[in-house]
Amino acid sequence: MKNTFGSSVSVTVFGESHGEAIGAVLDGMAPGIAVDEDFIAHQMKLRQSVGALSTARREADKVRIVSGVFNGKTTGTPMTLIIENQDTRSRDYGELAYKARPGHADFSANMKYHGFQDFRGGGHFSGRITAGIVAAGSVAITALRNKGIRIGTHILSCGGVYDRSFEDLIDDIDRLGDMEFAVLDEAKAAEMQVAITAAKEDGDSVGGRLETAVTGVPAGVGEPWFDSLESVLAHALFSIPAVKGVEFGAGFAAADMLGSKCNDCFCSENGAISSSTNNNGGILGGITTGLPILFRTAVKPTPSIYKEQQTIDINTLDNTTLCIKGRHDPAIVHRARVVADSITALVLCDQLAMRFGTDWLKA
Repeated sequence: MKNTFGSSVSVTVFGESHGEAIGAVLDGMAPGIAVDEDFIAHQMKLRQSVGALSTARREADKVRIVSGVFNGKTTGTPMTLIIENQDTRSRDYGELAYKARPGHADFSANMKYHGFQDFRGGGHFSGRITAGIVAAGSVAITALRNKGIRIGTHILSCGGVYDRSFEDLIDDIDRLGDMEFAVLDEAKAAEMQVAITAAKEDGDSVGGRLETAVTGVPAGVGEPWFDSLESVLAHALFSIPAVKGVEFGAGFAAADMLGSKCNDCFCSENGAISSSTNNNGGILGGITTGLPILFRTAVKPTPSIYKEQQTIDINTLDNTTLCIKGRHDPAIVHRARVVADSITALVLCDQLAMRFGTDWLKA
């Protein structure tokens, strides 16, 4: 299984949803970066299930750092972050050993691993594995902030309700940092939550879209062609369970524009190069322009729903039905946004280390 991402700065995820523990190994991070355990705990809380909008599974998500940190700072050697699973209820998944849940990886995993995979709670394919990404990403976010680079993600849409897009990027990103339900127009939060609750009461689920902005990345970061910054970011973002689409800048809307409207015309202001538009999302030729990096991520509805669904018995190939039990999220987009921040930070640390050297990440 390919569980490692990155070249100079890399992250490896491990564990299963109902196993003893999950976590991540962060390797290649510059030595001397302050590790703020309070900030790690804060980021983990943003990913946790909260109230009726999320699964009833309640995990403490206490991160235990067992290597790579000494006297509160990174040593430059592999940093191992472990998170114990404490609130598992594996009996809810007994039927899933042979009945494939629609929308989940049960069938495809069975075909690849011949039935030896841990199916409980989705096993290694569970969104729970993203907790390790958030833990590692917290260290990456700290390193980037020290270099003047900031990342923020909000819920652009959920259940058919739309938030406003970014306006004042710095102010908007700062506001999002502490929000459990991250929207820029707070009136939209209540409408989204009504849509989530309605789906839950009907035994169903909803999806949504995230919008991410990154400021402060210097021009010249990235590669052309197969390792373009868009390619690498999309590669990592598609690793988040339930992500089914990524678009940069104007994205698919650019296909309907005239070139004269889509092009971002350059200008110079007080010795700094800028542009009045950013339809290309801060990346041209796979390389940063110095403008903010902007992209959107589509998150499908949670596949675990309480309606009866058609499926198959993997062992007999008989048609059958399945009614999922257990504790599941009616929506995951609000929890996925901190995962998007985290994986973006990990990608950027890797790309910046390759461009300027590992030690550049140390303030």
